[in-house]
Amino acid sequence: MGETLKIAFVYDVIYPWVKGGVEKRIYELATRLAKKHEVHIYGYRHWGESSTLEGEGITYHGTLGVKKLYSSGRRAILPPLLHSIKLVPLLSKERYDVIDCQAAPYFTCYASKTSRSPLVITWHEFWGDYWSNYLGKVGLVGKLLERGLFNLTDNHVAASLKTKKDLHNAGLRKDITVIPNGVDFRRIQEIEPSSYQSDIIFVGRLIKEKNVSLLLKALALIKEEIPDVKAVVIGDGPERQHLESLSSRLGLKKNVEFRGFLKRHEDVIAFMKASKVFAFPSLREGFGIVVVEANASGLPVVTVDYNMNASKDLINDGKNGFIARVDERDFAEKILIAFEKRRRMKSVSMNIASRYDWDEITERLEKSYLSFLP
Repeated sequence: MGETLKIAFVYDVIYPWVKGGVEKRIYELATRLAKKHEVHIYGYRHWGESSTLEGEGITYHGTLGVKKLYSSGRRAILPPLLHSIKLVPLLSKERYDVIDCQAAPYFTCYASKTSRSPLVITWHEFWGDYWSNYLGKVGLVGKLLERGLFNLTDNHVAASLKTKKDLHNAGLRKDITVIPNGVDFRRIQEIEPSSYQSDIIFVGRLIKEKNVSLLLKALALIKEEIPDVKAVVIGDGPERQHLESLSSRLGLKKNVEFRGFLKRHEDVIAFMKASKVFAFPSLREGFGIVVVEANASGLPVVTVDYNMNASKDLINDGKNGFIARVDERDFAEKILIAFEKRRRMKSVSMNIASRYDWDEITERLEKSYLSFLP
C-alpha cells in the first residue's frame, strides 16, 4: 500500500484533553496512520487560543473552547451544534482523500457532508428508539438526525458487530465494515503494577449509563463475605457526588476509593495490574476499550447482559470474564467467582486481548479507506 492519503478525523472532544473510548480510538489510529499519511483531527479547542496545534505528526484543528461538556448529567447539545457550524468553512476549504466523521454528535456529520471530500461515518452506537427514553418527546429530533446519517454516504464503519446488526435492523442497507477498537498490547505488558493494590477496579466516566451504583450495591453484598474488600473507582463525571454519597450510605467508605481521572494512561493500566477483577456494569457501550485493556492486564471482567451493552460481546463467559444479570446479587456473585478463578483465567484473558492490537486494526482501517476512494 504505497499510496499516501490525506485523512481527517472529525469529532467534538479530543484525546488526551478528554479521555474516553472514542477519542482514544481516534488518537491511536491517527498516530499510527500519521507515520505514513497526512492526518488531521478536528474538535474543540482544548489547548488555548491558537486555532491549530501540531503534535505526533498530526495537525489538530480547534473550533471553540468548551469548559463544560455536560449539562444536567447529559452531554450538552449547544457546544457540538456551534462546533459543527464552525466546521463547515474549515472543511470546505480543504480537500481530503477521506473524512472519517464519528456518527455522534450527528451535527458534525452533516457539517462534514458540506465538504467536497469523500465521507466515512464511523458508528460507535446506534440509539434508535432509545432516544425516547433519553429525552422523552424531544428525543424524536435525535432519532431523526441519527436516521438521516444513513443517506449522507455509502461508506459506513461500525466499531462492533452489535452496532452493525443494530444499523442493519434499523434499515441501513449499505455495506458496513466492522473495525473494532483495540489496545497497545505490547505497551501494556511493559507497564509495572501500581503500589496501590485493590481487589476490584472500575474505570470509566461517572455518568448514569455506566451504572456504577450497581457495583456499589454489589460491593455491599460482597462485604458481608469479605469485610475488608477493597475497590477503586477511576474516573470522574456528573455522577461522582451521588456515587460517593451512595457509597457512604452503604457503609463502604473504608472499602471504596474514588480516585478521579488519571492524567496518564499508563497509570490507569498500572492500577488495573494491581487489582484482581475488573467490574464493568455499564448499560450502554458501543465497544468498551477498557474491557480489552483489563484483559490485556490479566484481569477477568464482569459485565452485564443488557441490550445496549456491546462490551458483553467481548466476553467469552467463563473464559475471560463473566456476564451477569442487571441485578446486584448476581453481579456480586459473578465478581466473587471471578475473584476465585482469576489466576487460571489470566493467560486466557491476555490471549484474547492480544487479538485487538492497534497496529493490526490500523492496517484494516487503511485498507477500508483505500476501498472507499472514488
